[in-house]
Amino acid sequence: MLSVLIGCGGRPKNVLTPVADSAPDTSRVNLLVTTTRSRSALEGEMFTGERAPEPTFADMTVSIPPESVRKVGEVAWPKKLPSNPATDFATLKADEISRDGARTWLSAAVRKSGDGSVLVFIHGFNNRFEDSVYRFAQIVQDSGVRSAPVLVTWPSRGSVFAYGYDRESTNYTRNALETLFQYLARDPEVKEVSILAHSMGNWLALEALRQMAIRNGRLPVKFENVMLAAPDVDVDVFRQQITDMGEPRPHFTLFVSRDDRALALSRRVWGDVARLGAIDPEQPPFKQELSDNKITVIDLTKVKAGDRLHHGKFAESPEVVRLIGARISDGQALTDSKIGLGDTLLAATTGTAAAAGNVAGLILAAPVAVIDANTRDNYAGNVSGLFGSGTMQNKAPDCEPGVRAERGQSGCGR
Repeated sequence: MLSVLIGCGGRPKNVLTPVADSAPDTSRVNLLVTTTRSRSALEGEMFTGERAPEPTFADMTVSIPPESVRKVGEVAWPKKLPSNPATDFATLKADEISRDGARTWLSAAVRKSGDGSVLVFIHGFNNRFEDSVYRFAQIVQDSGVRSAPVLVTWPSRGSVFAYGYDRESTNYTRNALETLFQYLARDPEVKEVSILAHSMGNWLALEALRQMAIRNGRLPVKFENVMLAAPDVDVDVFRQQITDMGEPRPHFTLFVSRDDRALALSRRVWGDVARLGAIDPEQPPFKQELSDNKITVIDLTKVKAGDRLHHGKFAESPEVVRLIGARISDGQALTDSKIGLGDTLLAATTGTAAAAGNVAGLILAAPVAVIDANTRDNYAGNVSGLFGSGTMQNKAPDCEPGVRAERGQSGCGR
């Protein structure tokens, strides 16, 4: 059964092998990527979910099909490889570049923006490298933002079973993100910085901003907008982070949804303390605190767009993603979810993500993995991760350590 689970999958993997620019009606989004992930030996994957000792940079161009064949808010994943630019998101360029090359890219993109603005996106829990690239390309395209787009992608194993590892990977990436922020603050060509973070990526963004504020005595005025989409952050810790940042602070916009099942699960994991992205902003003490800190709140509870866990609404709702673009463009003050049915059932039945990654959690998910492709994808990699790659080598030669875990959303979803 394990051999079957590993051998079967949902959508194609390793989609980042460049294809010819063959469709004239497509849009093209060029991204600067900085990552603390390790390089992959697999063609089309580029980076795994494991940690690298130093940041790496990449210059990437994604082709996006016209709205006549794709809904706004949707990542049109290819059904087979190679990708067809006429109907699919397709990679046109995927070049690793040096630190100096990244500086050159940023300088050119900032000048091209027209207003010297930069948009930094930090993805959330359960994202493979390709998930973060395609999701950010979708956000840039659908929002209409003209800022220089910079993707920060940290080592996520891309599985709901790897919550603890992913959380520690955000801490691992704090210094690298602060270094990027410090560079943007010093660069005279950069006039304005907006930050968009999703889910667990909010913890990374807030910690890097807090660290920068403490080091410098304040945050730079050019850091104008920080958008917190479904933040998987303890509300008590957030209060302290905001205090530590001092004044002046960027304009914070908070996207919340009280029906976010992923954050409900996270709340149980972290001692039943409310998660920032799932609060009711009209209830005390939140209403007064948000007002006192001049935090704008956008309540997405009634928005129907989003994945099964209601955790990706910020990027999948056309209205919301356009609102993000309008906020950035006007100078005012969001994941690719590959969640399987079995993942959802596991969250509902165990009541804690702490059980995920152990034998009991895998047993609970096993029956559904046989019939649900997304669950099967996540499940297979975590069987290898739990019992070791040696038992799988003969049956799944492509599931090497550091690669087998890259088989879900946002290893082998948020």
